[in-house]
Amino acid sequence: MRRLTQPRRTGLLASIRAALAALFLTSCVTAAAADGAPPASTPPAANAPSFWDPNRTPEKPDVSGLRQIRFLTEDDYPPFNFLLSDGQVAGFNIDLARAICVELDTACTIQRRRWDLLVPALNDNSGDAIIASLAINDETRKQVDFSGPYMLTPGRFAMQADTTLTSASPAALADRPIAVVAGSRHEAFLQAFYPRSTLVTFETPALARNALKNGRVQATFGDAIALSYWLNGAEAAGCCVFRDGPFTDPKYFGEGVGIAVKKGNTPLRRALDYALSRLAQRGVFAELYLKYFPVGPF
Repeated sequence: MRRLTQPRRTGLLASIRAALAALFLTSCVTAAAADGAPPASTPPAANAPSFWDPNRTPEKPDVSGLRQIRFLTEDDYPPFNFLLSDGQVAGFNIDLARAICVELDTACTIQRRRWDLLVPALNDNSGDAIIASLAINDETRKQVDFSGPYMLTPGRFAMQADTTLTSASPAALADRPIAVVAGSRHEAFLQAFYPRSTLVTFETPALARNALKNGRVQATFGDAIALSYWLNGAEAAGCCVFRDGPFTDPKYFGEGVGIAVKKGNTPLRRALDYALSRLAQRGVFAELYLKYFPVGPF
């Protein structure tokens, strides 16, 4: 889900997007300790994650001059944005945009653009905000301002459902084969924190998942969103489950994605932050998350 603003996406990002699309359509819908342990991970839970402090709500900004929000998005990144059979755009990002407009009691429009035209459309005032899983990083901050993050793409381990391993710790996986995509941030994470494991690298996430399903390795480590759809889909056939995690170290897994606004549009950015926080507090964000991520990455 971590995406850049160049017209051409890197091979890794494109492969992640393709894997997510295939899985979605198939299923229809910090520092290390002295012993080399990875950064602390969040225990798995059935509930949606929260990216906002539950004890703090941003002060409600003055939105009296906010007549409408013209959201810009794309349509080829399911389950975040995709086209329905009637040509309408749908997805997690779309529902979230509409919920924001309801929270702010303002009109809302959603316009589709090609990925490479999103930022130019924002900057020429064709739209007010981009909600298209745009990564927050040093590069994108040079072009746009962001709301706070509303989604992350953590790393997670999957293992066979009948495994005798009860943990995915470095000690438990010492001398064990782990499937991972070669050259990925997931491989870099394992090299840093699982030095005693045997890394079995593959060219694509699908090959790494198949190695786990077929018993060639005892775990696979990868993009938690793609893994969640695989685990819940027909291809996995109930073979495997998540074990431990998620792992969210920003050095390896990024800072998340946010809603982008034109540089200097502080009033809209503050309004978006307020709305996102309120949606989280009222449980609306959790409902949307569980709708699109029934076997969630968190």
